[in-house]
Amino acid sequence: MSELVPEQWFESPPFSMPQAEKEIRLLNTLKELHQYHQAHCVEYNNLFSQTELSDIESLPYLAVRLFKHLSLSSIAEADVFKTLYSSGTTGQMPAKVLLDQETSRRQSKVLVKVLQDFIGKQRMPMLIIDHPGVVKSRNSYSARGAGIQGLSLFGRKPVFALNDDMSLNLEVVQNFNNEHKNTPVLLFGFTFMVWKYFIRALNAQNITLNLSQGTLLHSGGWKKLEAEKVSNSTFKETCKDVLGLSQVHNFYGMAEQVGSIFVECEQGHLHAPVYADVIIRDPVSMAVLPNNVEGVIQVLSIVPSSYPGNSLLTEDLGMILGVDDCSCGRKGKYFLVHGRLPKMEVRGCSDTAK
Repeated sequence: MSELVPEQWFESPPFSMPQAEKEIRLLNTLKELHQYHQAHCVEYNNLFSQTELSDIESLPYLAVRLFKHLSLSSIAEADVFKTLYSSGTTGQMPAKVLLDQETSRRQSKVLVKVLQDFIGKQRMPMLIIDHPGVVKSRNSYSARGAGIQGLSLFGRKPVFALNDDMSLNLEVVQNFNNEHKNTPVLLFGFTFMVWKYFIRALNAQNITLNLSQGTLLHSGGWKKLEAEKVSNSTFKETCKDVLGLSQVHNFYGMAEQVGSIFVECEQGHLHAPVYADVIIRDPVSMAVLPNNVEGVIQVLSIVPSSYPGNSLLTEDLGMILGVDDCSCGRKGKYFLVHGRLPKMEVRGCSDTAK
């Protein structure tokens, strides 16, 4: 199994490789994974038994919602180490992915490599903007629980800012602020939950914090925030006003493709690390679109081997802004996400919160 995804992948800094070199390496590994899934996943082989692969754009892709309807696996049942569920809202069917130990190990390794590029290697006191009940099970996780578990690798002495009923645990928050107000700290939560249950709850009580040395990582659907006319810039400005934070990074990813994490840089651009990539396709013809043209986002990743999740067509719209030339200095493609395809069901970790 380890030969499928060579360990040399994880020795490279996540944003140092030019796109042309990266695509050659990605194609070689993704070809191996494609052939592996053909041999070990009947449903995948039924769909893509004769595919010719000449470049990364020719890689076949699965519609991300297929994981809501099928349990796609390339491993024996006895090798399932962890089951991960996406966060479908009430009445919607969650996606399900099966991880073995090797895929889970790669997921953690990639998460560490990517996020260290943004927040450094120091483990910081951590305030989780959620409630403790979301991480009760160790064998089966919602996307929210998995996100918290993953990000906890970067924190120490983690505490939860919310009670189980989603109300603000003001005593915990104020103790955290008093203890760490002049030191680096890490805050993590899903976007709408950070906004509704943390920032607005503090605002309602006229409370401000002094976490000026802190970093907030957040992710999840912007749909509800857009409905409230809250832009990314408004979100960041309010974080500074209420929390004292100046380092705020959004990131894009999904439960169906573990290990793919695209973090927003200092210029406000999402970056594809060396282990993953994005392609933008026309929503009707599925042709690959040029930079600065909006289309459907396809995501690629070398991380999953326990299930055929290496190339997925999402239900999100976005555009590539450039390649290898972001002023932040990171190589590879950088892009924006504009929202969901019309008439798609609501999905996103934050969207599970009422």
